Amino acid sequence: MIVADRKPLDEILNSIKDCDRIMLAGCGGCVTICFSGGAKAVQLLASQIKIARKKQDRPIEIIEVTPERQCEYEFIDALAEDLKSVDAVLSIACGVGVQAMTERHPDTVTLPGLNTKFMGYPVEHALWDERCAGCGDCVLEWTGGICPIARCAKKLLNGPCGGSADGVCEVDKELPCAWQLIYDRLKKIGKLDNLKKIREPKDWRTSTNAGQRKIKFEEAML
Repeated sequence: MIVADRKPLDEILNSIKDCDRIMLAGCGGCVTICFSGGAKAVQLLASQIKIARKKQDRPIEIIEVTPERQCEYEFIDALAEDLKSVDAVLSIACGVGVQAMTERHPDTVTLPGLNTKFMGYPVEHALWDERCAGCGDCVLEWTGGICPIARCAKKLLNGPCGGSADGVCEVDKELPCAWQLIYDRLKKIGKLDNLKKIREPKDWRTSTNAGQRKIKFEEAML
């Protein structure tokens, strides 16, 4: 799932400093699950903004909405009428949601209220680890289902860097060495021979390094 967290309140207040009436738009998707952009987050942030602006002696009106998904036009089309009366939309959806609002409602300024982080796995309640970088060229088959792109600090494709010790990453002592995890996993499933093949440098053209990516699912085209 996409994981995001809220921007600092001071940064949010600065972005809407010239606004007297805004729409605060959450999203019922991923950011609801990670507690940063659902209906409750909308209510909390709206209250914080109103209190802060009252202290500045600049009250603000806020329309609170949480469409099922902000990244799809069919769910944000219903906001069109209310958007005519606001100075801006403060979006607490992921970056895709912010851009969808911008494209669908180009006459309204849409401002981001979250920082989109990564695609993560729920390790425990309210804690997510990055597990996928969306590089466009999945290598999980030969690394035993553990991603060296997202989980190795140096994104190495051919084993550990030599700086790790006792299974711990040298970059962050709180992190396990991804390649130690890969070795242990391959050993467990009897595929250590995967490590004997030297992998060629990764073709980063499948990632964001080559610009905007697109996918067309031909079977679903009408």
